[in-house]
Amino acid sequence: MADQDPVFQIQRVYLKEASLEQPNSPAILLQQEQPSVDIQLGVEAAPVAEGVYEVSVTATVTTKIQDKTVFLVEAKQAGIFEIRNLAPEQLSQIMGIACPQIVYPYLRGNVADLIQRGGFPPVHLSEINFQAMYEQQQADSAGAPAGSLPQ
Repeated sequence: MADQDPVFQIQRVYLKEASLEQPNSPAILLQQEQPSVDIQLGVEAAPVAEGVYEVSVTATVTTKIQDKTVFLVEAKQAGIFEIRNLAPEQLSQIMGIACPQIVYPYLRGNVADLIQRGGFPPVHLSEINFQAMYEQQQADSAGAPAGSLPQ
């Protein structure tokens, strides 16, 4: 009967991809104006093997002065999780709430570090309520493809 016990284990958390672009440097760096900051987040989940899933959280941070980009950071932090013996709705909740909550702090640190290494004050991503995000996605999912969460 032990084979039917629920299993939830973190196999690995890793930075899957990261980029920093400063398309208007160095001229834009001389501007005294305060830039606007836009942050977009997305969550994806995909099976890797039987009972093993990759869950990733993506952040895109765009800062602009007027219509010129100061910098653009895109980063995807992922985790590999072993999840077994759960009902489909429980599996969906684990991958939409628990897994992103585990991965997100790593993403926050990597984004702040990348921006700071680019010569800017770090942008700290705010805490995210992944349960509320998941519930909103479930409410909106009538036309959304399976396995995708809103960005």
